[in-house]
Amino acid sequence: MMKNEIIVLAERIASHFLQENVKAAHQIVGKGFVNQVCVVETEQHNVIVRMNDKDQYPIFMKERWCLEQAAAVGVPGPETLSVGITDETAYMIQTVVQGDNGLDVTIDTIEIWRKLGEYAKRIHSISVAGFGERMDPVSGTFYSPPHAGSDGSWQGYVQYNINSLTEHDPLIELGVLTQAESKRVRQCFERLKMETFRFGLCHGDLSLKNTMVDSTGQITLLDWGNAEVTVVPYGDIIHMIRCQIHGEGPNRIELEAFIESYGLNEYELDQMRHVMVLKTFDTLRWAIDQSPYEVDFYAGMARKVLTLVKEASRDGWM
Repeated sequence: MMKNEIIVLAERIASHFLQENVKAAHQIVGKGFVNQVCVVETEQHNVIVRMNDKDQYPIFMKERWCLEQAAAVGVPGPETLSVGITDETAYMIQTVVQGDNGLDVTIDTIEIWRKLGEYAKRIHSISVAGFGERMDPVSGTFYSPPHAGSDGSWQGYVQYNINSLTEHDPLIELGVLTQAESKRVRQCFERLKMETFRFGLCHGDLSLKNTMVDSTGQITLLDWGNAEVTVVPYGDIIHMIRCQIHGEGPNRIELEAFIESYGLNEYELDQMRHVMVLKTFDTLRWAIDQSPYEVDFYAGMARKVLTLVKEASRDGWM
C-alpha cells in the first residue's frame, strides 16, 4: 500500500464512521509503530486511524479491552471509538492524545520511567483470566496456542523449555550455553515449575515511544498490541531489560527509577532473572522453528541474558 493510498483509506474510514467530511490528513512515521497510523481531521473531530492487515483485527480488539481496563485503574490512554475491517484492512479509530511523544520531550525522562513504574503496578492489579498474548474478545480470556511439546499453559510452557534442554539442544550448537550450563539451567527451570506465581496483565512494550506527555505533565500510555497475561511483575520488566541489552531500552538510572517506583524487592528481582532466561530461551526456540532469519539476533540476546544473570547472581550462577 503506497503512502497516498494509506492516507486515502484512513480518510474514508474516518469519514464513514464520523459521518463528516475530511478537512486534512497526514501519516505518522518514524516512531516505530507496527501499524500504519494517520491523523485525520474532519469538520468537528480530530482522530487517529490505525490500520493493518485484517489478521490484526483480534489484536485491535485486545487493545481496546486493555485500554478500557487500564483507564479504570487510573492509567491514561486514548479512547477507542471504533474497531472494524474494511477492504481487507483492520482498523482502529482513537481519539488524539495531545502533547509530545516520549522520545521528543524536553523533561527529564527519569520522571517518565518513574510514572511508568506506578502505572505498571496498577496494570498488574487488573483482574484477568488465562495465560498468553492472544485474547478471546467475547470472554476476555487470554490464551497461548498449544504447540508440539506444550499445551499452552504456564506449566506446559515451562515443561517444554525443560524438555528442550537435551544433549542435542541447538542452543548448545549456537554457543548460547554449554552442556554443563544446560544442566544448571534445567535445575533452575525445575524450581520455577514448583513456584507459585501471580499472573496479571502486562503492557508488553513499556517504552518512551509509547508515551505522550502533555503541557501539564500528564503521561499517557499508548499501544497495547503486545499486551499479555503472564507472571507479574516480571513480564514488563524483562522486556525493558532485554531492550536495554540491545541499546533501545531505559538506561540504568531510568530502570532503577522504574523499579523503585514499582516497589520491587530483592527476592522478586532474583526470581525475575530466572524467568528472563526462560523467556529468552523460549523466544529463541520459537525463532529456530518459525523465523530462521531472526535466530542469530535471538541467540545473541540469549547469550547476553545468560551472562547478565550469572554475573548478577550471588553465587556466580543462577
